[in-house]
Amino acid sequence: MADDSPLDDFKLALTGAARAIARDAEVEVGFTADAASEQGKSARVPMPGRNVPAADAELARGYADSFALRLRHHNAALHMRSRPAEPDARACYDAIERARFEALGERDFAGMRDNLAAMQDRRVAASEISRAQSFEDVPMHTALGLMLREQLTGQPVPEAAKAGVDLVREHIESRTGDDFERLSELLDDQTAFQRLGLDMLRHLDMVPQEADPEDGFDDDEGDESEDADEDETPEDQDGDNDASDQPETRAEGADGEEGEGEEQDEATGDENLAEGEPGDDGEEFMLPQRRNAPWQDLPETFEYKAFTTEFDEVVEAEDLCDVEELTRLRAYLDSQLAGLQSVVTRLANRLQRRLMAQQNRSWDFDQEEGLLDAARLARVVVSPGHSLSYKMEQEQDFKDTVVTLLIDNSGSMRGRPISIAAISADILARTLERCGVKVEILGFTTRAWKGGQGREKWLANGRPPNPGRLNDLRHIIYKKADEPMRRARRSLGLMMREGLLKENIDGEALLWAHERLLARPEDRRIMMVISDGAPVDDSTLSVNTAGYLESHLRKVIEWIEKQSPVQLVAIGIGHDVTRYYKRAVTIMDAEQLGGTIIEQLADLFEVE
Repeated sequence: MADDSPLDDFKLALTGAARAIARDAEVEVGFTADAASEQGKSARVPMPGRNVPAADAELARGYADSFALRLRHHNAALHMRSRPAEPDARACYDAIERARFEALGERDFAGMRDNLAAMQDRRVAASEISRAQSFEDVPMHTALGLMLREQLTGQPVPEAAKAGVDLVREHIESRTGDDFERLSELLDDQTAFQRLGLDMLRHLDMVPQEADPEDGFDDDEGDESEDADEDETPEDQDGDNDASDQPETRAEGADGEEGEGEEQDEATGDENLAEGEPGDDGEEFMLPQRRNAPWQDLPETFEYKAFTTEFDEVVEAEDLCDVEELTRLRAYLDSQLAGLQSVVTRLANRLQRRLMAQQNRSWDFDQEEGLLDAARLARVVVSPGHSLSYKMEQEQDFKDTVVTLLIDNSGSMRGRPISIAAISADILARTLERCGVKVEILGFTTRAWKGGQGREKWLANGRPPNPGRLNDLRHIIYKKADEPMRRARRSLGLMMREGLLKENIDGEALLWAHERLLARPEDRRIMMVISDGAPVDDSTLSVNTAGYLESHLRKVIEWIEKQSPVQLVAIGIGHDVTRYYKRAVTIMDAEQLGGTIIEQLADLFEVE
């Protein structure tokens, strides 16, 4: 159309090309200012500049091409049947499959070569492999994927990753023999390719040797219904997680969330293959998994500790991001949820009316100090020395209240859940502020995937047994209780930042938020926790007793509920938090979050 901008024309062309490659007329491609992502047959790719510079166009086409190739050449159900449970092996298994279908694209479509190379350069730039200084620093799945890509397509390892790959190349090649050459002969056969890929992982001692290489590979690929019942349908996507209606059935030791049936396999199991830059740490396929081990299975005398708190941090949102980027992220958040904001605002107005009805103002008259009573103006004029011409507002218990919103900033919240949590917190804070109630907004995550400097210190100390928590905490202050919302509004955009959401250690986060509440002068203190699952940190869970973090969370909750003056309420997104909290509600769709927050708070504020 004549009125279309270059960006509109490019989007139309991109969608048409993706549909042709995928051979599916329902494919949709859009733009995002955040990390590229996929959901079912829809993808969001990096937004080019207004006039679509050549480099930007090449990058966007690379992501769109990879997405379309996955739809065309990748069978999600088959992939899931033999996906290893161990996190590092899973990541390598996914990287091997990604290399396969992208190599098919380069073989069949000559024009894809530069596009996919541009995308690969972006992935590598965000990965730890570009900063690796030693063998231990190299993410094996990234190196293995790049080496396999080199074999299958002839494309050299990107310059930024070359040094990192060289650190592990000899180790990989000495153990895999001719596996790379054999894989290049099986590009068109996903079953055979995955079988040989698992053999390669066995040669690298990443998959148990006693495992049967035929397990999970059924020649009858049509019976995908059994995948709907499997407990190993992960949600390790690297882009935004928009599938917000997922129940939480988890398996121990896995690294991704559980899906819901065959459709969920397509919506989440495939997403992990499309986007390789989940954040500034570059760790792919690292969304934490929530385990539902029953409380009675855990030892009653289980103690909790941190190996070191030296590297933990409590940081304000502005310190993690410059003002310009925060402004851009906030604008992106607003645009993404423009439709939802009006709905939540209407609900917030309803809450405000309910709260205002409880705080009808009442006054004590004939006071010696306070506000000048307009009804006594005549007395002031006639008898200026009269001391009883003032009024004072009576103390209201309602106003003496502070609310803390503690938001789970883990990787599994990525996408729609975290967006809705951010906008709901914004609107709720403004609503309560108008009613005279102070609100603090906090978030919790970790500084790294699968352990940070704390884990490195533990390794350097000889791996002492039962070290306790190994990852480094990151507790974020988005808004202080005494800070007006107009100043903090921009900070909530940080939740949209690529790479922020990692793993979650809920018990310590609750204690931190609780301690801040107890330091407040208000008589009434309310804490609302918004989460989509149980605590998960692979580095901690891999070296401590099973359920270590969950046990601690339960004890913290019990202590707050029984002994603390803080009122505790929780909202679970797709996860049954009523197993932990006495006062809790579970929603299966993140779209319900705004209304649920408001209803829960309205109930808490009801006059007893």
